[in-house]
Amino acid sequence: MSGGAARQMLMATTRRQGRVNHLLHKEISSLIEFESSDPRLHGVTVSAVEISPDLKHARVFVVASGDEQRNREIRRGLRSAAPFFRHELARRVQLRLVPELDFVFDRSIEQGDRIEHLLREAKREAGEE
Repeated sequence: MSGGAARQMLMATTRRQGRVNHLLHKEISSLIEFESSDPRLHGVTVSAVEISPDLKHARVFVVASGDEQRNREIRRGLRSAAPFFRHELARRVQLRLVPELDFVFDRSIEQGDRIEHLLREAKREAGEE
């Protein structure tokens, strides 16, 4: 296979993954917000979805405010609801195989806030010198 053909194949895979990521993000967000009756999942937002190249596994990034105890409850709620979400996804989306769902907390917002805080401190200290 030539380099151009391999690159086109990779781009097609990436494009397909992007479409599946977008579709799963939309549907899982809707399921959490409108279909889940588990009170542990109130206020949980899906920030991103990353599907594996073989489309068998999806990492679902979620954001929720609260302390570590609340995060443990959310984690339990998501784990408990995962079979329901997969069943509903099978009914809603046209995929040969509905991926296994792995829910993880998205720490990028916290990390961004921390970086902004450090930059403000550094700027303040530089201004004081």
